[in-house]
Amino acid sequence: MKHLVLWKNKPDRKPLILQGARQVGKTWIMKEFGRQNYKYVAYVNMDHNVHMQDSFSKDFDVDRILEDIGIETHTKIVAGETLIILDEIQEVPLALSCLKYFCENASDYHVIAAGSLLGVAMHKGISYPVGKVNLLTMYPLSFKEFLEAIGEEQLAEYVDHPKSDKLVTFRDKYVASLKKYYFIGGMPEVVMTYLQDRDYDEVREVQNTILKLYESDFSKHIESKTELERTRMVWNSVPMQLAKENKKFFFGQIKKGARSADFEVSIQWLIDCGLIYKVYCVEKPGMPLKAYTDFSSYKLFMVDVGLLGAMAELDAESLLEGNRIFVEFKGAMAEQYVHQQLESTTAYVPYYYSNVKSRNEIDFLIQIKGAVIPIEVKAEENLQSKSLKAYVDKFKPEYAIRTSMKDYREQEWLINMPLWCVSGLSEIE
Repeated sequence: MKHLVLWKNKPDRKPLILQGARQVGKTWIMKEFGRQNYKYVAYVNMDHNVHMQDSFSKDFDVDRILEDIGIETHTKIVAGETLIILDEIQEVPLALSCLKYFCENASDYHVIAAGSLLGVAMHKGISYPVGKVNLLTMYPLSFKEFLEAIGEEQLAEYVDHPKSDKLVTFRDKYVASLKKYYFIGGMPEVVMTYLQDRDYDEVREVQNTILKLYESDFSKHIESKTELERTRMVWNSVPMQLAKENKKFFFGQIKKGARSADFEVSIQWLIDCGLIYKVYCVEKPGMPLKAYTDFSSYKLFMVDVGLLGAMAELDAESLLEGNRIFVEFKGAMAEQYVHQQLESTTAYVPYYYSNVKSRNEIDFLIQIKGAVIPIEVKAEENLQSKSLKAYVDKFKPEYAIRTSMKDYREQEWLINMPLWCVSGLSEIE
């Protein structure tokens, strides 16, 4: 919401494209933003909208299109006073192209467009208004936002401050909340279901419904039966791949004899939908990390830790059995959680490092102020760090980070950070 208000008040504001996976709350936030900040809201859902398809197909006369939107929504279209929302814009490709003309010829009008499958639409030859739009990406709730949602606002205040003694004093509360987050995740409807009933079976039911909705998108938008089958295979293999000791994505574990070339389109499709993220391996931890990327080696992570647990059929009883939820799938849940926080709450682009000869792997590498910082993820309190120590001895980074169930502590070459304050990495720069 804060980002949207900043966009509204920008002197050089352009039409905004709101990106994000289906079910992360794009429609709700656009309507609520409009309700709070504008006199009028003209909301148009472009899916199966014959009137809008016809309107945008005639020409790019912005004045005429604005009149048509007013008629379609029964709303006054007033520059600066009306928020125009074009939802599921990928269903009317010419509307996406038209954003360029809103920018050039009608910049006084406030326009937001959103679509869960915008990235997919780009690969179908749709003209994208490069340089003529602002972009904003939505993610599932971060752990901090989850705390705020479940009424733990005061706990949420300190997760960005890893050195705070409050994190030690209320450690048990953070651990309990993190267990809930691992199981529930950050999809808004799932979190709301938990708040209404506190019923984990209901939570899992909603998660499974969302997963079915994603799979129905596969069938609806992938025309080739071969690509459809491959996309499903990739999607269903992600939990298994993350459960491996070496989490590099192996195509042979999808299907015997499978080659990377066979699945590149399917993986990109899932990335474009915002359902998975690709974290590349680097051959050497040099600056900038991007220059040392090995594009043939990568790990895949899911959009949400709760959905990962649902796909892996993690049972609710795990929440009640000590720290079992933190070590399920050989730490896959912990690594998924850390990636999700890095992606949604920081500006860092995560990579990872792997040395085949020494079998050393560092879970994540990030660039912080001109330095490459290694991050090791430990699912519980067993903190042997042979790989991390070998990495530090060889490459001598300014410092290394180990995130685990232990409290914050600075050692000679290592900073221990609790898992519940990964979003506070910038505090220790």
